[in-house]
Amino acid sequence: MRLDGVGRSTEADPDQVLAERLAPILKTTTASLSVAVLDLEDGRQARYGVRAGTTYDTASIVKVDILVALLLKAQDQDRRLTAQEKTYAVSMIRVSDNASADALWSAIGGAPGLDAANRRLGLTGTTAGSNGLWGLTQTTATDQVALLSVVFGEDSELAAASRTYVRELMGGIAEGQDWGVSAAGTAPELKNGWLPRTATGLWDINSVGRISVDGHSCLLAVLSGGSVSKQAGVALVEKAAKAAAAVISA
Repeated sequence: MRLDGVGRSTEADPDQVLAERLAPILKTTTASLSVAVLDLEDGRQARYGVRAGTTYDTASIVKVDILVALLLKAQDQDRRLTAQEKTYAVSMIRVSDNASADALWSAIGGAPGLDAANRRLGLTGTTAGSNGLWGLTQTTATDQVALLSVVFGEDSELAAASRTYVRELMGGIAEGQDWGVSAAGTAPELKNGWLPRTATGLWDINSVGRISVDGHSCLLAVLSGGSVSKQAGVALVEKAAKAAAAVISA
């Protein structure tokens, strides 16, 4: 077995290892799952269920995207967020307030505004929800990691002060909403989304964010659809997050 400079195995394909770790988890559910993880320290990454044309409802994880789009717009206008915009941003991220998301969705220009920001940021698989339904924005796990890289990376279109602001909000998620990728590491900065679909009665459960794994800063996105309950979806997402973290730390 070959090891890299920090003692990690470089022999196995990370995507294959992740698929193997997820296989027994997926046998226990009929839900679908997509995962992407990136180690910001050494560039190590793994992906599962990332197929061309396959997207997931964002539910409330899109609120990070909305905030980034708002900050980019303010940056272009050479201004800071207003006091009201900040109030909306805090509520939207920390307690996932939907009315605040509605207000900021309008502030960025709705779906066209989000799509324009995402094109600028290189998110090629994300399409804003129509008719004001921002929670039905379609995305991929890889796009979510790309968005997280805008917030947590250093080479970013977003100004340093704005990146710090988003990180602070994602690091202060309300108790009871701080599940998900936090199960796979320490010092989490995250945003979760949960949405029951009326037509099927099944749940979309998603979690995205940054965690520390063995001292490494890792970006992690877990998207799922079709869970029989919110509780089952949360359990699935957390198991998948742990599997992804284990691949990166192996």
